[in-house]
Amino acid sequence: MKEMPKIAIDARMVSRSGIGTCIQHWLKDVGYKIALGDPKELAEYPEVPKHIPFISGIYGYKEQLNFPYCKLRREKPDVLHIPHCNVPLFYRGKMMVTIHDLTHLVYPEFLPSKIVHLYFKFIFWFVCKRANRIIVDSESTKNDLVRFYNADTSKITKVLLAAGKEFIRKPKEDVEYLYEKFNIPRDKKILLYVGNLLPHKNLNGLLDGFAQMKGKEDCRLVLVGKAFAGRTNATKESDLGIADLTIHAGMVSQDDLVNLYNLADLFVLPSLYEGFGLPVLEAFACGTPVACSNTSSLPEVGGDVATYFDPKDPSSVAQALEKSIDSKGMFDDKIDAWVSQFTWEKSARELAEIAAEVAGK
Repeated sequence: MKEMPKIAIDARMVSRSGIGTCIQHWLKDVGYKIALGDPKELAEYPEVPKHIPFISGIYGYKEQLNFPYCKLRREKPDVLHIPHCNVPLFYRGKMMVTIHDLTHLVYPEFLPSKIVHLYFKFIFWFVCKRANRIIVDSESTKNDLVRFYNADTSKITKVLLAAGKEFIRKPKEDVEYLYEKFNIPRDKKILLYVGNLLPHKNLNGLLDGFAQMKGKEDCRLVLVGKAFAGRTNATKESDLGIADLTIHAGMVSQDDLVNLYNLADLFVLPSLYEGFGLPVLEAFACGTPVACSNTSSLPEVGGDVATYFDPKDPSSVAQALEKSIDSKGMFDDKIDAWVSQFTWEKSARELAEIAAEVAGK
């Protein structure tokens, strides 16, 4: 039996959505020996025996200056796993780095300044040169690394993500309380969007498509996420004449999120770009069909189970919504077979194997 490498991880983002979800699952299953981050947050993960305090913002020079180089060096890890692009520039040990997406390079016009663009342009270049192994969630991100940096494909490995075990099918009676909680009419079909207002998420594209959808009067578009809290008089919805057909649920608990996936007749993801697209698998795991963009990684995650549209063409969005809104329950076996290929245990096992290769164990 091969010796397990001593793996450390920068876990500062553990409490965030997206990358934080990945870190939460990896901390439990990969077999890390050291985690860097907030000791209070890391206390929830006894699977990792050693915690090194590292409380610093993400991105910028402060995290570089505050990185616990000396403390980590004393622990002598075989490999350091950086689960995002913000690598410690002065670390000299072996590193494997997860790059989830290159949104900042694909859509630089969405960044607040040229300086931010230059920062990400440099940091991705540094990862390509410095990392012993680069881990991506999709072929799409791998192709982007090659396109922008002519990255060495021999050191890029794809490790798939998965929906959490809490995302399961539930009986109708267990989720009906949501009608009253979010003022959703019981006699309407429900389209669900989960996300934020970042430009590449393309919410406006979804609203334009929904406004053109035939039969939209028999539907309600439920928008979930922090950005929608208190957003009851959004100008865009009013201008399109769909204000009365749109429900802003705001931030919801994890239980409510799972139940909303179950309650929905269709989940919609209109993003211009995704490095993976976890909500697609989350919706599938709850038995809900998906209509999503035909861009970036989404066809990899949705396979031949999802319905696709051109996110920049409102008529394409509308047609996909019309085609899919009545499909719930029609392809359950196909959905289950597809989702079963994605598990966090498999993701963790592959990360551990990669770390062993990098460490030479």
